[in-house]
Amino acid sequence: MTPVGRGRAPGTGRPGWVTAGLGVALAGVVGLHWAIPNSPGRVGSLVESFLPWAGVVVALLFVIALVRRSGVGLVALLLPVAVWVQGFGGLLLPGDGVRSDARELVIVQHNVSDENPDPAGTARALAAAGGDLIALEEVVVPALALYEDVLGADYPHHVVHGTVGLWSKYPIAQERLVDIRPRAFEAGWSRGLRAVVRTPYGDVAAYVAHLPSVRVGAGGLASSPRDESARMLGDAVRGEEVGAVILMGDLNGTVDDRGLGPLTSQLNVGERGFAFSYPAGLPLARIDQVLARSATVGHIRTLPATGSDHLPVTARVTLNPLQVSGRFAP
Repeated sequence: MTPVGRGRAPGTGRPGWVTAGLGVALAGVVGLHWAIPNSPGRVGSLVESFLPWAGVVVALLFVIALVRRSGVGLVALLLPVAVWVQGFGGLLLPGDGVRSDARELVIVQHNVSDENPDPAGTARALAAAGGDLIALEEVVVPALALYEDVLGADYPHHVVHGTVGLWSKYPIAQERLVDIRPRAFEAGWSRGLRAVVRTPYGDVAAYVAHLPSVRVGAGGLASSPRDESARMLGDAVRGEEVGAVILMGDLNGTVDDRGLGPLTSQLNVGERGFAFSYPAGLPLARIDQVLARSATVGHIRTLPATGSDHLPVTARVTLNPLQVSGRFAP
C-alpha cells in the first residue's frame, strides 16, 4: 500500500499552499496597511513602522517555495513582490553622487544624543558632509559651545531653541520657538524651532523638530504624545506663509507611520534611499527625516556613525523654481 502523500508531484502538497497563503496575506498587509485598525495598541502604526522589511519576508518565502519546488507558492509570491516594488522599489534606485541642479540644497540631519561622549568629533564629521543646512537634536548645554565652535567656521549662522538647533551657510531671519509640547508634558519641554533661511534661490522656512519618543511593549505601540506633537507641528507647517518649507528632525516615526500623517500628508518625502538611522548599532528604521514643501527630496542616505545612538542622514532638496513675490510657490 502506498503511504498517503507519497507520489505527489513536488510542490502540490499543503506546504505550497501555506506559502501561497502567507504571500497573499503579506501583500494585503503591505498594500492595505492603512486598513489595519490602530486600536488597541496602535497596531497599525506598529506595522507601518517596519513595512519595508516585508521585502525580507517575501525573499524568505521565495526560498522556501524554491526548496519545496512549489509552483503554486512561486506564482502566488508574484503578488507581494509587485506590491512591495510598487511601494518601495523606487527607494532602491541609486542617487546621483553630485549636485545636479542649481536650486539644490544639501541637508544634514542628526540626533546627536544628549549622552554623546565626543560632540566635537560629531560636529567635525557633520561639517565634512558639506551640507548647506545642519539640523541637530538633543543639543544639551554642556555640549552647545563645542558645536558652536566647530561648526562656526563653515556655518556662521545658527539658532538654538531648547534642545534643537539649526546651522546654516546662509543668513537666518525671523527665528522663533515652535510649540509642539504635548499637554501632559512639563512646561520646560522645548523641541521645535522655525527660521527663515535666506538662500541664494529665495526664502526657505526651515523647521527643526524632535517629536516625543515612542515605546513598544506588551500593550503595543505607545505613541500618543508623539502623535499629538505631530499634529501641532502639522498645524504650524500648514499655516506657514513662506512657500518653500524644509522640515528636519528626529520625528520618532517612519514616513509610512500614520502617526506622522499630519506632516506626510502635506510634505514630500525622500524619493531614493532607505537610510535606516536607528538604532545606530543595528539600524531598523528611518526615524530621522527630511521633508519638504514646494521642493523635492531626492536621495537620502546615512552617514557614518558618530558618538550618538542615531546615524546622521543627509538629503538633497531641489527647490521649486516657481516664485511668487520673491517667495517660492506652494
